[in-house]
Amino acid sequence: MPLRPYQVFIADRYIRSRRGPGVISVVTVIAVGGVVVGVAALVIVLAVMNGFEQEVKARITGTNAHVILLKFDDEPVVADEGLMRVVRETPHVVAAAPFIFGKVMLMTGRETEGGVLKGIVPDVERGVTDVLETARPAGWEALLTSGETPGILLGKEMALRLGVEAGDPVTVASFESARIGATGIMPRLRKFHVAGVFESGMYEFDSSLGIATLDAARDVFDIREGVTGVAIRLDAMHRAPEIGDRLAERLGSPPYRANNWIELNRNLFSWMQTEKEVMFLILALIVLVAAFNIASTLIMRVMEKTREIGVLKSMGVDRGGVMGIFVCEGMYIGVVGTAVGLALGLGVAIALDRWYPLRLPGDVYFIETLPVRVEALDVALVTVAALAISLAATLYPSWHASRLDPVEAIRYE
Repeated sequence: MPLRPYQVFIADRYIRSRRGPGVISVVTVIAVGGVVVGVAALVIVLAVMNGFEQEVKARITGTNAHVILLKFDDEPVVADEGLMRVVRETPHVVAAAPFIFGKVMLMTGRETEGGVLKGIVPDVERGVTDVLETARPAGWEALLTSGETPGILLGKEMALRLGVEAGDPVTVASFESARIGATGIMPRLRKFHVAGVFESGMYEFDSSLGIATLDAARDVFDIREGVTGVAIRLDAMHRAPEIGDRLAERLGSPPYRANNWIELNRNLFSWMQTEKEVMFLILALIVLVAAFNIASTLIMRVMEKTREIGVLKSMGVDRGGVMGIFVCEGMYIGVVGTAVGLALGLGVAIALDRWYPLRLPGDVYFIETLPVRVEALDVALVTVAALAISLAATLYPSWHASRLDPVEAIRYE
């Protein structure tokens, strides 16, 4: 149904007219306000959820590798020069570093905490993860400082729980390399000193992870040869599953297998996507309620303008022309409400991102600060949804107006 100039002109006169019952103007304002609130809420919530998802992904890939090369049955990987050359020559691989990983207990004179110990080659690890760059006070180089005991980097929350800081001693106990003695199970104990404290920004890592050199971790877990696996960084992290499978096939699968950051966190990402979709549907109900206000406004307008409709039809305006007038009036409400709602939502999103960052409890939401990210696709989706709902709300009132008989309409008035 193409709109004609006279339809737009008449609809505009109806919207701007100060004549008639004041209640219609009030309902019109309420209808516009409903669309504004609904659209703004959708834009803000989707931007916040996008920011949360982006930040979680960045923290995960900054602390963990994009791809992890392992062996079945947790057999040690012999990370010799031949294997490392094959890994590094694989397309899209930027860096690769061997590592050892295992559960430990960390003890001081007063406190005991469970955690995990990761053994690395610091110079190589820096190309794979970013966590070493946050270590303080001496940075990752502190791991290489010689002393009576090897150094260990602790997550910020772990250090707070243990009540230690740089230079303090800590004992690391491994039950994976425990032995049976006369008094029962004897864990393997090794002395360390706290070389520094790192802050990855993810509570899960900051509260449980300790980092030492590869040789120190070998001593803790009593590993003489091989490593747990090889951590790999890519230049296209979204292709991690594909490249991981390709690498395992090149090396032979079995015995080799590959994990990646997407599969390891699939449940988390699935939950975030589902939550985003559900929130969109829930908040779209606000726009739907506003659509009922648009429909009621148009119905009242039809009742007010019954005589005018009769005159228009007697002058030769067909049903489509009458429908176009009220569709145009309803869409005017929808377009104005959507435009103002987008402006309000984008303004609030930008303010939250630049000046009023949201704070979250890290032990619940993985991260402590929440950035806001507006995506063009989400804005387009919200705009289309709001306008489609507004258009649907105009159909019945405009159809009802087009069905009025001109003679009866004029006679009634």
